[in-house]
Amino acid sequence: MTADDRTHSTPPTLAEDLLLLLFQPGSGTIAGENTLFYVLGGAVLADLALGDHLTTVDRGRIRSVPDHPPSNRLLRPAWDYLAEKPRGVQTALAAIGPALREPVLQRLVARGDIDQESRRVLGLFTSTALREGRTERRTRLLADVRQALVDGVQPAARVAALGALLSASGTLPQFHREIPWNSSVIMRAKELERGDWGADATAQAVTRTVTATVVNSTVVAVTLLAPR
Repeated sequence: MTADDRTHSTPPTLAEDLLLLLFQPGSGTIAGENTLFYVLGGAVLADLALGDHLTTVDRGRIRSVPDHPPSNRLLRPAWDYLAEKPRGVQTALAAIGPALREPVLQRLVARGDIDQESRRVLGLFTSTALREGRTERRTRLLADVRQALVDGVQPAARVAALGALLSASGTLPQFHREIPWNSSVIMRAKELERGDWGADATAQAVTRTVTATVVNSTVVAVTLLAPR
C-alpha cells in the first residue's frame, strides 16, 4: 500500500480540515502563514482530545492517555511526545507544530482537495502553485462552520472544534464573504473556543474541557507569542 493509498483509506484529520479551510482558492495562498504551525499543532492536539487520546493533569498541562495511541500516523508523534511526561500546551505546540505544514498539505494534495503544480518563472526557476482541487470538500467544510457561527445550528464536536480553531487562528475576518465578520459571529466563535458547543454536540464534558484548553492556549500563542 502506497502513502497515497493510506491517506485515502483514513478519514481526514482536523489539521487537514483546518489547513483546507485556511487555503484561499482565489490567491492560491494559505491564510495565517506566520502563525500556521501553532494552529496546526492545536488541531493535532484537539484531534487527540476528541479521540480520547489526551487528557489534562495538574495546572492545565496535558498528557497522553496511557495505552490508547491513535492509529493515524499524523497524530502518533504528538501522542508519543506527550506520553513521555505531562507538558504545557504551548510547549507542545512549539514542539509538534513546525513539522506539520508539509505533510498535512501533501495529504490534501493526495486526496485531491488541493492541486499542486510546478511553474517556470522567467524560464529559469521552478515555483509551486496551489489551486483548489476537484472534491469540493472545502466548500462543504465552510458551510458547516458557517452554520455553527452564523445560522445558530448546534454543531457536531468536530465542526465545533474546527470553528474554534479557525477563530483561534485570527483569520476569521478574511472569510467575511462567506462568514460575516460581526458581533454575533465574534461572540459565537468565542463560545466555541470556550467549549460551549451546545447540548447536542456529541462530546463528553472532559473532551470539551481538554479541547478548550488546547484552543485557548493556541489563542495565546497566536496573539502573544508569534513573531510580529
